[in-house]
Amino acid sequence: MYRGVYTIKRDGPSPLQFWFIAMLVGIGAGFAALGFRLSIDWLQATLYQAEDVTRLHTLATMLTWYHIVLIPTIGGLIVGIILHVFTPDGRARSVADVIEGAALKEGRVSTKTGIASALASLITLSSGGSSGREGPVVHMAGVISTVVARFIRADGITGRDLLGCAVAAAVSASFNAPIAGALFALEVVLRHFAMHSFAPIVIASVAGTIINRLAFGDVTEFVLPAQNALNFYIELPAFLLLGLVCGMVAVVLMRSIFWAEDFGTAVQTRFGIPRYVRPAMSGFLLGLIATQFPQIIGVGYETTVRALSGDLTLTFAITIAVVKVIAVAITMGGRMGGGVFSPALMVGALTGLAYGIIATSVFPDVSGEYSLYALAGMGAVAAAVLGAPISTTLIVFELTGDWQTGLAVMVAVSTSSALSATMVDRSFFLTQLERRNVHLAAGPQTYLLATFRVANVMRSTGKPNAADPDACWDLIRDGIYIDGNATLEQAMPLFEKGNHAYVPVVTLGDEDAPPELWGALFQVDALKVMNKALAATAAEEHS
Repeated sequence: MYRGVYTIKRDGPSPLQFWFIAMLVGIGAGFAALGFRLSIDWLQATLYQAEDVTRLHTLATMLTWYHIVLIPTIGGLIVGIILHVFTPDGRARSVADVIEGAALKEGRVSTKTGIASALASLITLSSGGSSGREGPVVHMAGVISTVVARFIRADGITGRDLLGCAVAAAVSASFNAPIAGALFALEVVLRHFAMHSFAPIVIASVAGTIINRLAFGDVTEFVLPAQNALNFYIELPAFLLLGLVCGMVAVVLMRSIFWAEDFGTAVQTRFGIPRYVRPAMSGFLLGLIATQFPQIIGVGYETTVRALSGDLTLTFAITIAVVKVIAVAITMGGRMGGGVFSPALMVGALTGLAYGIIATSVFPDVSGEYSLYALAGMGAVAAAVLGAPISTTLIVFELTGDWQTGLAVMVAVSTSSALSATMVDRSFFLTQLERRNVHLAAGPQTYLLATFRVANVMRSTGKPNAADPDACWDLIRDGIYIDGNATLEQAMPLFEKGNHAYVPVVTLGDEDAPPELWGALFQVDALKVMNKALAATAAEEHS
């Protein structure tokens, strides 16, 4: 056994060995996702005195108002302390960080901050935070794959494949959705459908699903009351329009979160609020809202089921959808942690139901059940938020077990995704990264430049074919130079602006200290490195 591990570390795993490793990673990620879900259920039941957490919203109405306010406030304070101590920026890690790890860090994510983020998100979701569990679960899976990748000294391709396996298993175990779990890993995290990744990711996804079914059986997440009926040819235009409405709702949801994040940061800076207090303040606001609208608590399972069943009035559906968007913005903007998928499902189901009630009342003779619109709306908003129309369409089918209305869901999902992609950077996660100056949405031709340090590409002074030092100092005096610790992403615009063959590379000291010349970055060398990186990326994606 030890000889086999040594061989894997030295030469890398064979395809058969990697499939076995993928299965083990899938089992590990599956148990992590299951443990996370069961822990949330137990803590929610304890804190809210609810025997059945699927009826949490109804049971919460029986508590006193100060009880409802106190739970998320204390939970937020605990979250703030955890993130303050164990993360450098007080921010919980989620899906966006996993996508960044796949693209820029050879499939690795931060383990210490990942564990802290999972714990913080667990407390958030258990104590009344209005977010979802898929974000923390995906990052937990990334931590597991990172540990394995480091142990076997995996290269970039193997590390990314391991990350995809862990994510697929976590999503599958969390939602009992093996097909969608595999496609989510490929479409959202790896962002390609390479054949060499497909088999191990499917193996891991199946392993994660088995973990879920051992605990809960082969049941769907949401149970629909009856089969839906759709007058395909006549009613499909209504679903096209629903997709546009859901696309706008998804954009409002995403932009509300970003606005809340910016507003919270501005208030925190303006008044000198300690960063560990910020989640507590958000928790207090959530508690106040929950005294009137307990439907915002947690992932919103009970309300989503009622929307899919058509068991809500038009006014109530619109009101709760608006309040839920506000609650999600407060939770995420307050840096309490959690994901956006479950809130997007709830808001989408409410939006679809409201639209369906209106549509069926205007055209009662040619309309099917308005609960069908809730199903399509659920998928449409979630697909637009995740930027994943394929995997979201499938996950809606697997969550509900309703495969008969696929055409309506696909139409709504396609139009919502197309519309929202023009108003944000393709998805909530990629827009998050764009706001951190991580440019993944534009493709590898943009983000690969950030993976190369100038110092590793330059020609050092005194080496053959190096730039003339006197000419370099002339350029430096003209303000044309680049720090050696910068990346090619920062260096390439200098070539475009000045039409220079090379740019001096310096070390910048104190303000009064002159720069020290290291060498020069030649444009031809930068282009060669970039060309090789693009070729390697293309080879990985098409292998």
